[in-house]
Amino acid sequence: MCGRFALLTPGEIIAKAFAIDTIPEPLPPRYNIAPTQPVLAVRLSPHNQQREFALFRWGLVPSWSKDIKIGARMINARAETAAEKPSFRTSFKRRRCLIPASGFYEWQKVNGRKQPMYIYPENGGIFAFAGLWEYWQSADGSELQTCTILTTTPNDLMASIHNRMPVIVEPADFDMWLHPGPRSDDAHHLLRPYPADKMAAYAVSTAVNSPANDNPTCIAPL
Repeated sequence: MCGRFALLTPGEIIAKAFAIDTIPEPLPPRYNIAPTQPVLAVRLSPHNQQREFALFRWGLVPSWSKDIKIGARMINARAETAAEKPSFRTSFKRRRCLIPASGFYEWQKVNGRKQPMYIYPENGGIFAFAGLWEYWQSADGSELQTCTILTTTPNDLMASIHNRMPVIVEPADFDMWLHPGPRSDDAHHLLRPYPADKMAAYAVSTAVNSPANDNPTCIAPL
């Protein structure tokens, strides 16, 4: 799964990476983004089908859900089944997004305990997680937009850390992922493990275990 990540990259670099003219609103560095918190995402504008930035609540709430709390259990969607699952299939067909990340965390089992690991782009760039987003409306008419991160089987690097990893989309495939089109199945081949040689990892302290800790300590190597 993917349950925590970081976004430290300046807005102008993120805008350039996703070929968006508008720089996102100034965001402080986030070292420990946790479920139910706001996350920056890239989607196609519902108005002109151009790429734009959006803020979503992490944890997808299906449009048919009666309770927003379901989102806390929907932070990830399995790439193998997302197109068929009732909670995700409409978003998979119509509402895809990319979620920028400077790196993400996973917990490796070591001698009976869980050691937090920070995984980041080997070349110092940023990851683009494959995501889905959804509209949800409460009984009082207020609207919420939420998202989930797709996960897949691990590459060689991640296999020693965890049995799942986020789906990471290459820049050349951004358009194919964001434009579902009439044949949403065309993008299934993108839901694959990211090349291990483009990633690196190191152990960090257990400070990241608490969402209350959102500072450089979270990514400091042990």
